[in-house]
Amino acid sequence: GPAMQGGQIAFDEYGQPFIILKDQSTKSRMSGLEAQKSHILAARSVAQCLRSSLGPKGLDKILVSPDGEITVTNDGATILQKMDVDHQIAKLMVQLSKSQDEEIGDGTTGVVVLAGALLEQAEQLLERGIHPIRISDGYEKAARVAIDHLDAIADSFPVENLDREPLIKVALTTLGSKIVNRCGRKFAEMAVDAILSVADLDRKDVSFDLIKIECKTGGALEDSQLVKGVIVDKTMSHSQMPKELKDVKLAILTCPFEPPKPKTKHNLNVGSVEDYNSLYKFEQEKFCEMIKQVKDSGATLAICQWGFDDEANHLCLQNELPAVRWVGGPEIELIAIATGGRIVPRFSELSSDKLGFAGSVREIGFGTTKDRMLVIEECHNSRAVTIFLRGSNQMIVQEAKRSIWDAMCVIRNLVRDNRIVYGGGSNEISAAIAVAEAAEKNSSIEQYAMRAFADALESVPMALAENSGLSPFATLAEVKSRQIKENNPRLGIDCMDKGESDMKVQHVIETLIGKKQQIMLATQLVRMILKIDDVRSPGEGDE
Repeated sequence: GPAMQGGQIAFDEYGQPFIILKDQSTKSRMSGLEAQKSHILAARSVAQCLRSSLGPKGLDKILVSPDGEITVTNDGATILQKMDVDHQIAKLMVQLSKSQDEEIGDGTTGVVVLAGALLEQAEQLLERGIHPIRISDGYEKAARVAIDHLDAIADSFPVENLDREPLIKVALTTLGSKIVNRCGRKFAEMAVDAILSVADLDRKDVSFDLIKIECKTGGALEDSQLVKGVIVDKTMSHSQMPKELKDVKLAILTCPFEPPKPKTKHNLNVGSVEDYNSLYKFEQEKFCEMIKQVKDSGATLAICQWGFDDEANHLCLQNELPAVRWVGGPEIELIAIATGGRIVPRFSELSSDKLGFAGSVREIGFGTTKDRMLVIEECHNSRAVTIFLRGSNQMIVQEAKRSIWDAMCVIRNLVRDNRIVYGGGSNEISAAIAVAEAAEKNSSIEQYAMRAFADALESVPMALAENSGLSPFATLAEVKSRQIKENNPRLGIDCMDKGESDMKVQHVIETLIGKKQQIMLATQLVRMILKIDDVRSPGEGDE
């Protein structure tokens, strides 16, 4: 029976059976308060790692993967993904920041810090003997209050008339905590322009498939640029082909540019020199025919997904048909979207109406190296754009890529939902005040949990103040009392030391859906962790 698992049956001297259970000493088991405390400790230590990377003065983390790859990053989701987390609850924290990253794209650090703070508060309540379910219900109520309050203090934000300036301000808030903030202005503009050129404002949607981020080390961050078109990390297939073409008609082919091979299983016997020569001639003719087909359709550039023979290459050169080979699938699709061409699977189907059009195709070289890339610009459909990032080393380029991705996500969220709240911890403080007020009105035991929720919300502005080198408690208390006195939910922590706490003046702006998502996700996760009270894990020798 099931009791036999890991056990064996034995008989004593009277023939009575008894069961010997193996390895009980190696299995570990925690239950009750001990288990909850261990979970809370694990989640808190994860949150503690991220606290110091919150905000404009936040510090970066360097992560070395097992095979020695180095990542330097400030993006909460990336830090947690690269951290080798063993503890099962800490893994939940990793997924939490990941879901914030996938849904909103920004605020990945804040969501973990908030969850850690909620758990920290819950621990104190548990020690006082409040039942975990009551705590989680109180949290749930408090979260609802906080979210309603955020809705109330949100400002709506003009996206419709495509005024770039306010959007850039929002992007700058996101980029403030990242490594690229010394050329933050430029990156913000790139992100805004990229989103605006692909945004579909009637449907309020942004398709990220049309934005390609291409990275290349070398050069400075300032050399990054937004290309209204496609960049392909390939060169012309023959070094003597022209490097720059104007008013190009592109044939986009997905068929191999090779001599027809006998596809069947028959062997081809070449018995004599004549046979060989005629075979050779046949191949040549086929080639000329293929190239003629491409030329006849009016194409001035062939982009091919597969390879060429050297023969084909040579003939392309002779017939002055520049060609690019080995272009990957996604890039082919992007080129097709950008130039308005159709992807042609067979030579016989090539016709002039399937060609794409681009104003210029040029090869750009970098520095002294052999690296060259093709830039396809002034396309027929300008909605495909490429962000081209440069940086002095791989780590910086990768971090720039993550940063600009965050910025683009934020702007996309603004296109989808144009309400905003002010940053700098101002909205958290304001929500905390609202939750504390609601707790006063609640007579049940849940009021303790709600008050704890209010305290936890203040952990974000506190971390901001701490990272900015201000004294956390004094600063927080001051801002909080001013918020209550002046009834101004826009007052936050003055991280940049501008001597002005009003975040509207400082232009520190966050998206409302991002903030609401943060509170909702953190609360859900904490409720889930509080409900766990028993952990059975196999022991060391048992795995």
